[in-house]
Amino acid sequence: MTGSSHVKGATEPPLIEETIGTMLDRAVAEAGETEALVSIEQGIRWSFAEFTRRADRIAAGLLALGLAPGDRVGIWAPNCAEWALTQFATARVGLIQVNINPAYRLSELEYTLKKVGVRALIAAERFKTSEYVVMVEELAPEIAEGGAGPLSCARLPMLERAVKIGGERRPGWLDFADLGTEPGKEFADAAATVEPDQPINIQFTSGTTGNPKGATLSHQNIINNAYFVGRATGLAPGDRLCIPVPLYHCFGMVMANLACIVHRATMIYPSAGFDPLAVLQTVEAERCTALYGVPTMFIAELGHPEFETFDFSSLRTGIMAGSPCPIEVMRRVINRMHMSEVTIAYGMTETSPVSFQSEPGDPLERRVTTVGRIQPHMEAKIVSEVGATLGCGEPGEICTRGYAVMLGYWDDEERTAEAIDEDGWMHTGDLGTIDKEGYCNIVGRAKDMIIRGGENVYPREIEEFLFNHPDVEDVTIVGLPDARFGEEICAWIKLRGSASLSEEDIRDHCRGQIAHFKVPRYVRFVDEFPTTVTGKIQKFVIRDAMIDELGLTKAETA
Repeated sequence: MTGSSHVKGATEPPLIEETIGTMLDRAVAEAGETEALVSIEQGIRWSFAEFTRRADRIAAGLLALGLAPGDRVGIWAPNCAEWALTQFATARVGLIQVNINPAYRLSELEYTLKKVGVRALIAAERFKTSEYVVMVEELAPEIAEGGAGPLSCARLPMLERAVKIGGERRPGWLDFADLGTEPGKEFADAAATVEPDQPINIQFTSGTTGNPKGATLSHQNIINNAYFVGRATGLAPGDRLCIPVPLYHCFGMVMANLACIVHRATMIYPSAGFDPLAVLQTVEAERCTALYGVPTMFIAELGHPEFETFDFSSLRTGIMAGSPCPIEVMRRVINRMHMSEVTIAYGMTETSPVSFQSEPGDPLERRVTTVGRIQPHMEAKIVSEVGATLGCGEPGEICTRGYAVMLGYWDDEERTAEAIDEDGWMHTGDLGTIDKEGYCNIVGRAKDMIIRGGENVYPREIEEFLFNHPDVEDVTIVGLPDARFGEEICAWIKLRGSASLSEEDIRDHCRGQIAHFKVPRYVRFVDEFPTTVTGKIQKFVIRDAMIDELGLTKAETA
């Protein structure tokens, strides 16, 4: 490192120039009878050989429906074996999988299907309170009238096939269980055309304003990210990875599923949706050696009333990522869950997703206070508001460049150009610093930074301070509009167990310890936070709720 915040990753080992199909074949050749996938709720245990055989049958079945390489196939389902089969079946024959958020409602589903022109949709019958099949039929009532041939839907003109996972047979829907067919010449011909740089996956990024954007990723993007993430985590043949994170997100699909295939580890799904008890039970019963999760998941597991009754001695490693990881939570995961080699990863969907990651060999203080160093074959820099590269330790926007940067947003050149500049730098919108040894610290999202009375306030700094209070289990900080100071600090806090604190107790804890302008003016104690399916806290929902509660005027919220 020099005095600049511009860092470059190692150039060895070289990038993998292969397709996902080739990686599947390699896994079968090297570990064919090893367990590849375990789905606890479904009672499924498949070896690499069996998993690949089933994925290839699904791929052949999709082609038999009239789909061709380059066509888009949507998957709308929670974590299940069928999701994984679809992931690898589409990749095998050059179909582009479109990940649909399990929490989407009708307008979001319609926008997604139309935006990328989904020709075939694979959907679970239902999940939690969402009746997926019923919702799809609201958009396309023609499905119920359909016969054996392609659909013709007025609102979804590109949609030709609807495939249902589970449940009773339903008119117009094909059953996933009947989709597979023996691979033949059509399968072989399609598989032979697949190249590493081709698009293979579209993931829609969530935003608080505007329509979601379809980040388009290639085989090369995600195979290499899966390889280097798994390598930094220490995944190896024989490892058993517990995967409670949703598959529709890069965390589940790339960092978990694909990393297990690349490193010959076992994918283990404890439940369809996140359930802390199911995770604890699965780790013990399956002797998992690795566990993934976002901070809110680990907090829920650590806080479960039965936590102390479980045996975590099989655990060794894992990843905490998806949102800034509280230092105190990281320490508790290491000490109480036996995860001595757990790592923190940072990135975004548009970078496949990981660009920075800590490693088990990093000093403990670095592993709990930073997101590690830049990944191989990637580079990063911290820039000012005018785009100048800043010096070590200076906060600014994180920009990344390298093999992991997406191909672009699907059918959206304008927003692609806004995100990726002419020199190939992806502008993340995240604020951070890089120190002289190359370790990156995330300060927060640029849009979440609070400006109070002219002072820049980074919510994460206050959150980290409050996490150290023995009665605080979880906390999030947002800025609220204020006529006098521009913005004021608001803290939402979840307390441990039966702990009881007042708003003034929290402010007293802060006074004299952090600057006066960082002390929360508003404090609310809550039982839970609004979160996305991936477990990220939705700060904009909290902000809107507080604006309504406080009756802030239009002038103040302008």
